[in-house]
Amino acid sequence: MRHLIVAVIAATSLMAYSAFAQVAAIKIGESAKGEVLTNDKGLTLYVFDKDSPGKSACDSQCALDWLPLVAAPSPIPMGDYTFITRDDGSKQWAYKGRPLYNWRSDKAPGDITGDGLLNIWHIAQP
Repeated sequence: MRHLIVAVIAATSLMAYSAFAQVAAIKIGESAKGEVLTNDKGLTLYVFDKDSPGKSACDSQCALDWLPLVAAPSPIPMGDYTFITRDDGSKQWAYKGRPLYNWRSDKAPGDITGDGLLNIWHIAQP
């Protein structure tokens, strides 16, 4: 019985660490407009007004300019951080159900050059 308890505790700890490691790619950074969600390199993440809950509307050329924040093949949702399945079957991180993207023109942490673009792209804020 004691070995079973130790095994359960170890497995639970490993699952919690694995979930944290996958979500840790999303961080909180600073910009001229306050706090923003960022990728693991500190680049600003964005949301797209044309997306519907749990579904990306950004494919083809759009996805070349607005890079989906790709998740591991079997991501583990945690709190407000979930994922969607894109049309090509890949997984994309979402915050409160909204898919997250990087803008190809942002080069350094704090850049928010895509904010307000075409009045449909906005910084993702916690």
